[in-house]
Amino acid sequence: MEKEISKATVARMPLYLRFLQEENLKGSTYISSAVIAQNISVSAVLARKDLALVSSEAGRPRLGFRVNRLIADIEKFLGYDSESNVIIVGAGGLGRAFLGYEGFKPNGLNIVAAFDCNEKLIGTEISGKPVLSMDELETFITERKIRIGIITVPKNAAQEILDRMVRAGVKAVWNFAPAPLRAPKGIVLQTEDLAASLAILAGKVCKIAEDR
Repeated sequence: MEKEISKATVARMPLYLRFLQEENLKGSTYISSAVIAQNISVSAVLARKDLALVSSEAGRPRLGFRVNRLIADIEKFLGYDSESNVIIVGAGGLGRAFLGYEGFKPNGLNIVAAFDCNEKLIGTEISGKPVLSMDELETFITERKIRIGIITVPKNAAQEILDRMVRAGVKAVWNFAPAPLRAPKGIVLQTEDLAASLAILAGKVCKIAEDR
């Protein structure tokens, strides 16, 4: 029977991985769940439960978990052990930033192209990645077997873009348009509202200032 893993647990996995990678670079061979938990700001019990969901590694008494084994198991769970090609729709400011960001590659993500409707951008390259016409979107996704798409277009165009991606074969969408998109069952949709996140952050800062 397949283990059910909550979204909260999945969201913690990159945090575990980053910490374990840092420990590995320091030369740590074993590490305890208590140390992991302390650095991830969760309880030791929760850390053990999370790790047990993605790894068969059993902690050894007085030693803890093997760091390299946990890293390998988490990377496999997150899909970092194999490369996935990704496309971006929207080659504006945010899209350009993603195209030039090198931090995705170590995590198994390779952005291969961007799509836009701006004639001045079509046919150019951004950070070595081609900007293609929206007319080529479905064919490109199908032929290259693209399974992950990033949306960085205005909100009024976002739903249509998602629908086109899904029809062509995309299975996971990372949406940065400030719009509540709908995705069919079986499609992974992650929406990031940057403006809302910044507003929440500003509100928390104001609250801290008031409490003082």
